[in-house]
Amino acid sequence: MGFCLGVDFDNTLVCYDELFHAVALEQGLVPAGTARTKEAVRGALRAAGREEAWTELQGHVYGRRLREARPFPGALELLAEARRLELPVSVVSHKTRRPYRGPPLDLHAAAWEWLEHQGCFDPARIGLVRDRVFFCETKEAKLERIAGVGCSHFVDDLPEVLLAEGFPAATQRILFAPAGSPALAGNVPVACMRSWGEIGAHLRALWGERP
Repeated sequence: MGFCLGVDFDNTLVCYDELFHAVALEQGLVPAGTARTKEAVRGALRAAGREEAWTELQGHVYGRRLREARPFPGALELLAEARRLELPVSVVSHKTRRPYRGPPLDLHAAAWEWLEHQGCFDPARIGLVRDRVFFCETKEAKLERIAGVGCSHFVDDLPEVLLAEGFPAATQRILFAPAGSPALAGNVPVACMRSWGEIGAHLRALWGERP
Protein backbone atom coordinates (compact mmCIF):
# COMPACT_ATOMS: atom_id res chain seq x y z
CA MET A 1 0.00 0.00 0.00
CA GLY A 2 1.37 3.40 -1.00
CA PHE A 3 1.03 6.42 1.23
CA CYS A 4 -2.48 7.88 1.38
CA LEU A 5 -3.55 10.18 4.20
CA GLY A 6 -7.15 10.06 5.38
CA VAL A 7 -8.62 12.55 7.85
CA ASP A 8 -11.90 12.96 9.67
CA PHE A 9 -13.75 16.30 9.44
CA ASP A 10 -15.60 17.31 12.63
CA ASN A 11 -13.35 17.90 15.66
CA THR A 12 -10.32 16.72 13.66
CA LEU A 13 -9.95 19.29 10.89
CA VAL A 14 -12.57 21.66 12.27
CA CYS A 15 -12.31 23.07 15.80
CA TYR A 16 -15.71 23.98 17.28
CA ASP A 17 -14.74 25.09 20.79
CA GLU A 18 -15.02 28.85 20.36
CA LEU A 19 -18.08 28.60 18.10
CA PHE A 20 -20.10 26.33 20.40
CA HIS A 21 -19.32 28.62 23.33
CA ALA A 22 -20.25 31.78 21.42
CA VAL A 23 -23.52 30.40 20.04
CA ALA A 24 -24.54 28.93 23.41
CA LEU A 25 -24.00 32.33 25.04
CA GLU A 26 -25.94 34.09 22.27
CA GLN A 27 -28.88 31.76 22.88
CA GLY A 28 -28.68 32.07 26.66
CA LEU A 29 -28.08 28.35 27.08
CA VAL A 30 -25.05 28.44 29.41
CA PRO A 31 -23.64 30.80 32.07
CA ALA A 32 -21.03 33.33 30.96
CA GLY A 33 -18.36 31.59 33.04
CA THR A 34 -18.62 28.32 31.10
CA ALA A 35 -15.25 27.23 29.71
CA ARG A 36 -14.69 27.93 26.02
CA THR A 37 -14.84 24.34 24.87
CA LYS A 38 -17.44 22.23 23.15
CA GLU A 39 -17.21 19.66 25.94
CA ALA A 40 -17.86 22.30 28.63
CA VAL A 41 -20.94 23.54 26.80
CA ARG A 42 -22.24 20.01 26.38
CA GLY A 43 -21.54 19.23 30.03
CA ALA A 44 -23.35 22.35 31.25
CA LEU A 45 -26.45 21.56 29.20
CA ARG A 46 -26.54 17.91 30.20
CA ALA A 47 -26.04 18.79 33.87
CA ALA A 48 -29.06 21.08 33.55
CA GLY A 49 -31.12 18.25 32.02
CA ARG A 50 -31.23 19.99 28.64
CA GLU A 51 -30.15 17.19 26.32
CA GLU A 52 -32.62 18.28 23.64
CA ALA A 53 -31.19 21.81 23.68
CA TRP A 54 -27.70 20.34 23.16
CA THR A 55 -28.89 18.26 20.21
CA GLU A 56 -30.55 21.28 18.60
CA LEU A 57 -27.48 23.44 19.24
CA GLN A 58 -25.33 20.92 17.37
CA GLY A 59 -27.59 21.14 14.32
CA HIS A 60 -27.41 24.92 14.40
CA VAL A 61 -23.60 25.02 14.68
CA TYR A 62 -22.98 22.28 12.12
CA GLY A 63 -25.47 23.89 9.74
CA ARG A 64 -26.05 27.64 9.68
CA ARG A 65 -22.92 28.63 11.64
CA LEU A 66 -20.33 26.12 10.43
CA ARG A 67 -18.60 28.62 8.16
CA GLU A 68 -17.51 30.55 11.29
CA ALA A 69 -15.59 27.57 12.72
CA ARG A 70 -11.82 27.58 12.50
CA PRO A 71 -9.51 24.76 11.46
CA PHE A 72 -7.22 23.30 14.09
CA PRO A 73 -3.81 25.01 13.92
CA GLY A 74 -1.56 23.29 11.40
CA ALA A 75 -4.21 20.95 9.98
CA LEU A 76 -4.82 22.54 6.60
CA GLU A 77 -1.16 23.47 6.25
CA LEU A 78 -0.21 19.81 6.57
CA LEU A 79 -2.78 18.78 3.96
CA ALA A 80 -1.41 21.45 1.63
CA GLU A 81 2.13 20.15 2.16
CA ALA A 82 1.04 16.63 1.32
CA ARG A 83 -0.64 17.80 -1.86
CA ARG A 84 2.48 19.77 -2.91
CA LEU A 85 4.32 16.45 -2.64
CA GLU A 86 1.58 14.93 -4.82
CA LEU A 87 0.51 12.61 -2.02
CA PRO A 88 -3.16 11.59 -2.02
CA VAL A 89 -5.31 13.04 0.76
CA SER A 90 -8.89 12.01 1.52
CA VAL A 91 -11.44 13.51 3.90
CA VAL A 92 -13.83 10.83 5.19
CA SER A 93 -16.49 11.87 7.68
CA HIS A 94 -19.48 10.28 9.38
CA LYS A 95 -22.04 13.07 9.18
CA THR A 96 -25.81 12.81 8.86
CA ARG A 97 -27.30 15.00 6.16
CA ARG A 98 -30.01 16.42 8.45
CA PRO A 99 -29.87 17.39 12.15
CA TYR A 100 -31.60 15.13 14.65
CA ARG A 101 -33.57 18.12 15.95
CA GLY A 102 -34.39 21.59 14.69
CA PRO A 103 -34.75 22.94 11.15
CA PRO A 104 -34.00 20.46 8.31
CA LEU A 105 -30.64 22.01 7.35
CA ASP A 106 -28.29 20.30 4.90
CA LEU A 107 -25.22 19.55 7.01
CA HIS A 108 -23.33 18.06 4.08
CA ALA A 109 -23.78 21.26 2.07
CA ALA A 110 -22.54 23.29 5.05
CA ALA A 111 -19.41 21.13 5.30
CA TRP A 112 -18.69 21.51 1.58
CA GLU A 113 -19.12 25.29 1.95
CA TRP A 114 -16.62 25.33 4.83
CA LEU A 115 -14.06 23.50 2.73
CA GLU A 116 -14.62 25.95 -0.13
CA HIS A 117 -14.34 28.94 2.22
CA GLN A 118 -11.02 27.65 3.57
CA GLY A 119 -9.58 27.32 0.06
CA CYS A 120 -9.32 23.55 0.32
CA PHE A 121 -10.06 22.96 -3.37
CA ASP A 122 -7.89 25.83 -4.63
CA PRO A 123 -4.76 24.31 -6.25
CA ALA A 124 -2.80 27.40 -5.24
CA ARG A 125 -3.71 26.96 -1.55
CA ILE A 126 -4.48 23.43 -0.34
CA GLY A 127 -5.40 21.49 -3.44
CA LEU A 128 -7.75 18.81 -2.18
CA VAL A 129 -9.47 16.77 -4.87
CA ARG A 130 -13.28 16.89 -4.64
CA ASP A 131 -13.59 13.24 -5.60
CA ARG A 132 -11.65 12.31 -2.46
CA VAL A 133 -13.99 14.04 0.01
CA PHE A 134 -16.77 11.89 1.47
CA PHE A 135 -19.54 12.59 3.97
CA CYS A 136 -21.03 9.26 5.01
CA GLU A 137 -24.43 8.83 6.63
CA THR A 138 -23.33 5.91 8.84
CA LYS A 139 -20.21 4.83 10.70
CA GLU A 140 -20.20 1.58 8.71
CA ALA A 141 -20.17 3.51 5.44
CA LYS A 142 -17.28 5.61 6.74
CA LEU A 143 -15.22 2.52 7.58
CA GLU A 144 -15.92 1.05 4.15
CA ARG A 145 -14.85 4.28 2.49
CA ILE A 146 -11.58 4.47 4.45
CA ALA A 147 -10.77 1.01 3.14
CA GLY A 148 -12.06 1.78 -0.35
CA VAL A 149 -9.86 4.82 -0.93
CA GLY A 150 -6.84 2.92 0.37
CA CYS A 151 -5.86 5.09 3.32
CA SER A 152 -2.48 4.02 4.66
CA HIS A 153 -2.95 6.40 7.65
CA PHE A 154 -6.15 7.81 9.11
CA VAL A 155 -6.54 10.63 11.63
CA ASP A 156 -9.67 10.75 13.79
CA ASP A 157 -10.64 12.23 17.14
CA LEU A 158 -12.88 9.29 18.10
CA PRO A 159 -11.27 6.15 19.56
CA GLU A 160 -14.45 4.21 18.80
CA VAL A 161 -13.90 4.76 15.08
CA LEU A 162 -10.24 3.72 15.12
CA LEU A 163 -11.00 0.69 17.30
CA ALA A 164 -14.12 -0.37 15.41
CA GLU A 165 -14.25 -3.97 14.26
CA GLY A 166 -14.63 -2.90 10.64
CA PHE A 167 -11.67 -0.51 10.59
CA PRO A 168 -9.23 -1.65 7.88
CA ALA A 169 -6.39 -3.59 9.47
CA ALA A 170 -3.78 -2.29 7.02
CA THR A 171 -4.45 1.37 7.90
CA GLN A 172 -2.36 2.98 10.63
CA ARG A 173 -4.61 4.55 13.25
CA ILE A 174 -3.77 8.06 14.49
CA LEU A 175 -5.88 9.44 17.33
CA PHE A 176 -6.05 13.22 17.44
CA ALA A 177 -6.36 13.87 21.18
CA PRO A 178 -5.74 17.55 22.08
CA ALA A 179 -6.84 16.95 25.69
CA GLY A 180 -4.41 14.06 26.15
CA SER A 181 -4.30 10.38 25.34
CA PRO A 182 -7.23 8.40 26.75
CA ALA A 183 -6.98 4.83 28.00
CA LEU A 184 -7.68 2.58 25.03
CA ALA A 185 -9.06 -0.90 25.41
CA GLY A 186 -7.59 -3.84 23.53
CA ASN A 187 -4.21 -4.33 21.89
CA VAL A 188 -4.80 -2.55 18.57
CA PRO A 189 -1.89 -0.15 17.91
CA VAL A 190 -3.05 3.48 17.93
CA ALA A 191 -0.70 6.46 17.72
CA CYS A 192 -2.07 9.19 20.02
CA MET A 193 -1.07 12.76 19.19
CA ARG A 194 -2.11 16.02 20.82
CA SER A 195 -1.58 18.43 17.93
CA TRP A 196 -1.32 18.65 14.18
CA GLY A 197 2.29 19.61 14.74
CA GLU A 198 2.92 16.17 16.24
CA ILE A 199 0.98 14.50 13.44
CA GLY A 200 3.02 16.42 10.87
CA ALA A 201 6.34 15.44 12.41
CA HIS A 202 5.25 11.80 12.43
CA LEU A 203 4.07 11.83 8.82
CA ARG A 204 6.99 13.80 7.41
CA ALA A 205 9.34 11.09 8.63
CA LEU A 206 7.27 8.60 6.66
CA TRP A 207 7.16 10.77 3.56
CA GLY A 208 10.92 10.67 3.46
CA GLU A 209 10.82 6.86 3.48
CA ARG A 210 8.11 6.29 0.90
CA PRO A 211 9.03 4.50 -2.35
